[in-house]
Amino acid sequence: MMAKKMMLAVVAVFVAWSALDFLLHGLMLRAAYEATAHLWRPMAEMKMGVMRVAVFISALAFVLIYARLVREKNIGRGLYYGLLFGLATGVSMGYGSYAVMPIPYQMALAWFGGRLVEGAVGGVIVGAMIKK
Repeated sequence: MMAKKMMLAVVAVFVAWSALDFLLHGLMLRAAYEATAHLWRPMAEMKMGVMRVAVFISALAFVLIYARLVREKNIGRGLYYGLLFGLATGVSMGYGSYAVMPIPYQMALAWFGGRLVEGAVGGVIVGAMIKK
């Protein structure tokens, strides 16, 4: 039963993160990406399949870490875990990239904030779906 809940949680986190990625990268940051087009592959050369697999593996790891390592399982703990995960991945993605790439600061901040929000949403999902 726990394995079924975990797989459903992986799918739910994957779908939520994919939707949030579309909102952030596809809509909110569209102009910023167009202004820095020289940094990115042309749309026709984007490896979207690789991106989807990467998001799925991240969702899988996120859920497994919660299920295996978080002792008290509830929405509050899930949110806390998700915020910590979002902080760690957001700093790395947003500010780590900003340190080595000529991206605008607003893009780095948006990447950081996006990962923080995605972590929180993922945490609420696992906290609601995976309980003892």
